[in-house]
Amino acid sequence: MASLAGMLQERGFRVTGSDAAAYPPMSTFLELLGIPVAQPFAEANLNPRPDLVVVGNALSRGNVELERLLDERIPFCSLPQLLHDEFLVGKNVLVVAGTHGKTTTTSMLAWIFETAGLQPSFLIGGIAENFGRSFGLSEGKHFILEGDEYDTAFFDKGPKFLHYFPDSVILTSVEFDHADIYKDLDAVETAFKRLVNLVPRRGRIVAFDPGEISGESRGESRGESMDRCLKKAFCPVERYGASDRADWKIENLKLHEERTTWSVMRAGKPWANFEFPLGGEYNVWNATAAAALAANYEISRNVIAKALATFRSVKRRLELKAEVNGITIIDDFAHHPTAIEQTILALRARYPQSRLWVVLEPRSNTMRRNVLQDALARSLALADQVVIAAIFKSEAIPEPERLDLNRVVSEIQKRGKQARIFADADAIVNAIVPELRQRDVVAILSNGGFGGIYEKLPRRLRGLAAKA
Repeated sequence: MASLAGMLQERGFRVTGSDAAAYPPMSTFLELLGIPVAQPFAEANLNPRPDLVVVGNALSRGNVELERLLDERIPFCSLPQLLHDEFLVGKNVLVVAGTHGKTTTTSMLAWIFETAGLQPSFLIGGIAENFGRSFGLSEGKHFILEGDEYDTAFFDKGPKFLHYFPDSVILTSVEFDHADIYKDLDAVETAFKRLVNLVPRRGRIVAFDPGEISGESRGESRGESMDRCLKKAFCPVERYGASDRADWKIENLKLHEERTTWSVMRAGKPWANFEFPLGGEYNVWNATAAAALAANYEISRNVIAKALATFRSVKRRLELKAEVNGITIIDDFAHHPTAIEQTILALRARYPQSRLWVVLEPRSNTMRRNVLQDALARSLALADQVVIAAIFKSEAIPEPERLDLNRVVSEIQKRGKQARIFADADAIVNAIVPELRQRDVVAILSNGGFGGIYEKLPRRLRGLAAKA
């Protein structure tokens, strides 16, 4: 929504926004653009009467602004509808979809096209550090965007990505997520099947082949989900991954402390060697997907290699927030057990001699439920110290469906790791600051503001350092 606001302003519209509570990095981004965000929601925020209201998918009936616009018949639409009608028509649309890795892969793909001089337009669900923003409107014929399977709006319960009518798709993964709107994995697969079925015959799908995945035993089932979705394709499908059936096969992967290197085989023949400063095997998957689709758009391997070597990641994806007195604080958006697992493995490779803390806020609609509870415990147990905040707005989740934090902690402790629960960010900071020591790495995982812990923890550590 923040990105769309910026795009509309760039097109000459006067844009304002409303939110319950905006937080960085997008609140900072909007402030830099000069787009005011009223907080909290209030009927008065619709004065003067707007020509159009774009309703985000987080809003439901009962919201005071939503009720006023319905009562007064103020024109309104969804983000995907406006995005398609105002920006995508006439463009070659490349959509990056999947349960994991969408934001980073979209950013990589856009940067490759930019490095190739193709002047792509793009829309990303985060701040791409190479661009310093989450969107770009350019003269090129390509529009690269992140395709989300979440529903569109309170009046349109279909997935957002079905509005984009892609010419080509990267499909990174298909797993159960968004437990508030999808009943089970079959329902998730149905959404992705519909996306796959939209790609024209002249298009292309580049899809992940899970094969054998480091640190996880669900590769086979994940591969089966992907296979079922891809059966709906009418266009060529190319696989990427480390398995023998991958058209773009990853080999010679080396996770160094400061950089990552790997090779790619194309159709069984050596194709390219890549290197970038990012950590994590999952980022190699993301980069290989972007490289594969870019190659199908006749971008040379040398340009792709140059783009990846200079790629600077995305805000809130393994983002270094602070280093205080030898303690490293990392911000990451991971809010699904698979993403948490891969984040921890990436940090293990990047900081092999460090004690790794994971501080988790169960905030997403899936994470607050018990549907992936056992997988969450297995993922968190890969850390040395686990600290979990109380469930965000737990009262909104029926008790039989709610995540059982005590059970998660118990399962982690059975695996020989320490785990604790605290009420909020302040309690966490008070508890762990005295225990932190040089070379510790603290990974803060949340898809929200987490009570300002990203600022509070470094500030407290700096205060201690100053006293010492």
